[in-house]
Amino acid sequence: MPLPGAGWHHCPVESTGPAVIAHRGASEEAPEHTLAAYRTAIESGADALECDIRLTADGHLVCVHDWRVNRTSNGRGAVSKLELADLNALDFGSWMKQPQNGESPEWERTSVLTLDRLLRLVAESPRRVELAIETKHPTRWAGQVEEKLVELLRRYELDRPSGDSAVRVMSFSARSLARVRAELPRVPTVFLMQFVRPRYRDGSLPAGVGVAGPSMRFVRGHPEYVERVRRAGHPVHVWTVDDPADVELCARLGVEAIITNRPRQVLAQLGR
Repeated sequence: MPLPGAGWHHCPVESTGPAVIAHRGASEEAPEHTLAAYRTAIESGADALECDIRLTADGHLVCVHDWRVNRTSNGRGAVSKLELADLNALDFGSWMKQPQNGESPEWERTSVLTLDRLLRLVAESPRRVELAIETKHPTRWAGQVEEKLVELLRRYELDRPSGDSAVRVMSFSARSLARVRAELPRVPTVFLMQFVRPRYRDGSLPAGVGVAGPSMRFVRGHPEYVERVRRAGHPVHVWTVDDPADVELCARLGVEAIITNRPRQVLAQLGR
């Protein structure tokens, strides 16, 4: 029986311009964080997939952005207070109209997605697809989120990358990234920033973090920041980049990756 991580491909992504990361999957084409959204992103050629993770009351990591399920499902309540069985009973996709060419089975568009299932999808991909996992804080489970994440990445043998890592962990919480780094020192971490605080304006990042993750809004207002981060020796991953003018700016500034809801259109714009 093959090991869980045996399907992961370790050849580096070859691309012109920035890597294209599908935000919550191809979330403009299919309901965010569903298996259908991630399958669509892989089919469209995205270099990587981005997901947000939260811990259920019974200890499962699920891909849900908000702390409550109200916006993206037909249910109500906090993810942290619901069990996986409760989430499995909800519809996470019917709010989004099924496209005319929608080929994916209904359950792939409507079921809650566990991180375990997403890792399996990526492992089964015929080509290398990277994964950017965002831990959401604050949460009542605090460090348990990172504990479960570390456990899962070890199970898929993603804790000791040979060559470029196929997975990275992102967060707005420097403490969350420090917890991950203490357990998995070889997994890259990305510090997400809505606005860059004065102490990091010189391009520096919290101790041990390797990648800057500024918002598109900040980069638009302070394009010189990208060069500063570069001089400090860090790559730049920008979110959320949907507007063609923003894609063009990011490409011109030479950022390493852009996180977008529209991977298909962005790849086309970049000539890929």
